[in-house]
Amino acid sequence: MGGVETPFAAGPGELPIIAIAGPTASGKTALAMRLADRLPTSIISVDSVMIYRGLDIGAAKPTADLLARYPHALVDICDPAEPYSVERFCRDATAAIAAARAAGRLPLLVGGTMMYFQALLQGLSRLPASDPQVREQVAAEAEALGWPAMHARLAQVDPEAAARIHATDPQRIGRALEVYRATGRSLSDWQRENPPRSPLEGERILQVALWPRTTAHTRKVVADRFDSMLAAGFLDEVRALYARGDLHPGLPSIRAVGYRQAWEYLAGDCDFDTMRRKAVTATRQLAKRQRTWLRAAPGWRALDADQTDLVESLILNFARRGDS
Repeated sequence: MGGVETPFAAGPGELPIIAIAGPTASGKTALAMRLADRLPTSIISVDSVMIYRGLDIGAAKPTADLLARYPHALVDICDPAEPYSVERFCRDATAAIAAARAAGRLPLLVGGTMMYFQALLQGLSRLPASDPQVREQVAAEAEALGWPAMHARLAQVDPEAAARIHATDPQRIGRALEVYRATGRSLSDWQRENPPRSPLEGERILQVALWPRTTAHTRKVVADRFDSMLAAGFLDEVRALYARGDLHPGLPSIRAVGYRQAWEYLAGDCDFDTMRRKAVTATRQLAKRQRTWLRAAPGWRALDADQTDLVESLILNFARRGDS
């Protein structure tokens, strides 16, 4: 990775952390690469889809050439059939931060998976270990009934969690139901008894939220980007996953936005135009949830995604001198 070796105010063990979040298609990855050209950084992906090998085009993963030039930690670390938890992400991310600092590089957390950012920056409650058998039972029910129905079931046993979790958030709905069914106690009870603590507590962190110009602009960018993915061979990518035979729509990898709709199309459950419309709509809904989360989450500094010079200047000053 070509970075200009810029001196930092702190030593390697005290280097600050930069966190860059934003709605989908807000330019996070491009900004990270520009920063890597000016600072010795280690880019650490905060993305629940880029972790999977073979999910490339639909994840908007940087190309192999770009990844060779700008290595990203926590990209291509899982097979699509492999489960990956928020707890594991926190362990992997803190290890990547430590490795970056040991190499004298600035840790640069970049992505749009807000649940990952929340766990890393605000902490996780200590919860029971995941039970694979119960998890499979919940996934099978969801496949038969749909996630809105599973959300309704969650509301019956844990109304507090159901009020926090969106009806279209299968990973969090599934985890909450799994905890209740495995232990007989609600997720909310566990969380109250085990208050969260961030693994990065006490760290000096600049949290930058890239904000798109307008919602209308985001809508157009999302549609254009999905059409570009289709032109780049996205359906062929999903066909290869479909042909494996060991993957199914209950897996988090296949439930990812875009992949879920393409899977339905390949299974014959909808036509091409319906698939495209549903994928674009789902992506727009994801961007809206990301914006909503960033507005409410503490510590994030919202900056205009189009004012790249100002954003870069802020980050560079913080990295070099600690100014924010």
